Amino acid sequence: MYKIKLINHRMAAILMTLSFASLATDNVEQLVEGKFSYPNNARNAISLSFDDARDSQVDVAIPILNKYNVKGTFYVNPQFAMHRLDGWKKAVKKGHELGNHTSSHLCTGNFEWLRKKGQGLEQVDLAWLRKDIESTTEFLQKQFNITPQSFAYPCGNTFVGRGKQVKSYVPLIAEMFKTGRTWLDETGNNPTYTDLAQLTGNRMDGMTFKEIKDMLELQREDNKWIILAGHDVGDKGMYTVDKDALEALIVYLKDPKNGFWLATVNEVASHIELHRTK
Repeated sequence: MYKIKLINHRMAAILMTLSFASLATDNVEQLVEGKFSYPNNARNAISLSFDDARDSQVDVAIPILNKYNVKGTFYVNPQFAMHRLDGWKKAVKKGHELGNHTSSHLCTGNFEWLRKKGQGLEQVDLAWLRKDIESTTEFLQKQFNITPQSFAYPCGNTFVGRGKQVKSYVPLIAEMFKTGRTWLDETGNNPTYTDLAQLTGNRMDGMTFKEIKDMLELQREDNKWIILAGHDVGDKGMYTVDKDALEALIVYLKDPKNGFWLATVNEVASHIELHRTK
C-alpha cells in the first residue's frame, strides 16, 4: 500500500511538471510566432528619432519627413533648440514629437570634451540629474506648450556615480516619462517584453540605405519595434544621417508590402501599453 501511494505521488508530480512545461512552451511559442498586432496588419513598428535638436534637423530632416507625411521623434537639448525656435514650433504644429534629452547632455567623463568641463555622470547624483531633466521639461512647456512623454539617455548612459556608489537613473526616467530610449544597441524591442524605460535604439548615422535595410531585416523577429536614432542630417558622417539614405528609407518603410508601421516613439509606446497583456 505504501509503495502504491508513493507511485501515485510521483505520477502526480510528473504530470504537474509536464503541465507547467507545456504552459511555458506555449508562452514561448506565442512570443516566437509574434502574436502582437500593429495597425494595418504591419509586421513591425518602427520609429525615426533624432537627438539634440540640431539645426540640420530643422533644415534637412523635417522637410524630408514632411514631404512624405511622416512624423519623427526629436529629443531636445534646449541649448541647441534655442537656435531655431521658430522651426521647432512649426515642427510641433506638423505633428512631430519633441522629447527630453536633458539640459546638460551629461555623459560619462570618459569623453574628453566633458572632462574639459570638469564634470561627467561619475561626478553627479540623482538629485542633480533630476533638476537637469526637469529644466528641459520646463523649457518645452514654456516654448512649445507641451509636456514630453519620451526621453533619450545622452550617449546611452543610464548611470550616475562611480564604483560602489553607482546608481541607475532608469527608475527616475520610469517615474518621469512614458519611455526612455538608449543608444547603440543591437536589437529591437519585443512589444510583449520590452521595458519602456529602457527602449533599445539603433544607429542610423553614417549608414547607407542598404546598410540600414540589412540591419532592419536582422531585427524583425517577434514583431519587434525598431527605433532608429541619428543626430545631424546631411552628408553621411560619423554622427550624420545621410539625407539620401533617409529619404530612400522612408519610401521603403511607407510601402505597405514591406510590413512596417511608421510612427513616433510615443505613438508606438501608447499602442503597446494599450494592447499588450501581462
